[in-house]
Amino acid sequence: MTRPCASATVRSVTSPAPRRRAATSARAASELSEVVELLEVLWERGRDAASPAPVSSAQLRVLYIIERDEGINLRGLGALMGAAPSSVSRLCDRLQAVGFVERGTSRASRRELELRLTPGGRRFLAELRARREEALTAAIAAMSPAARGALVEGLAGFRTALELPALEGNALVADGRSGEDMASPRRP
Repeated sequence: MTRPCASATVRSVTSPAPRRRAATSARAASELSEVVELLEVLWERGRDAASPAPVSSAQLRVLYIIERDEGINLRGLGALMGAAPSSVSRLCDRLQAVGFVERGTSRASRRELELRLTPGGRRFLAELRARREEALTAAIAAMSPAARGALVEGLAGFRTALELPALEGNALVADGRSGEDMASPRRP
């Protein structure tokens, strides 16, 4: 391709390196997508086995948010989830019915309700995490030491990339956590 310049015509040269990086990124994204799909299946099994009262993905997300933001109100929960108050209220109704969430009067305003995990809700999340970690540990143990090292390095780099401010608000990261929140450890 040629572009006119003030005094001469300059030929633009495209290096093959950016194309290789793009191709490698595309392959990595494809591999990661497949791994995420496998993890979703693994997570479903763990969630179903962790309790006689399995919860939906949306309900599980509610539990994670309440655990992280103990005492959050329905309005705040709805904002973090990007859901209508009526939908959030129904999710909490179900979680309260199975004994995972309790509602109490807010200390700040008697007109608001605070959401908290019950001991049963905490136990459910602990059991779920234990089952998931057990399954992940078994899979990782089957990997070669070099592959495990590459996995650790790759996951650290991936997490760093997700924490970049440019990704804030991205649907993949938008679970109500800001970049600062993501810097602190969070359990899946």
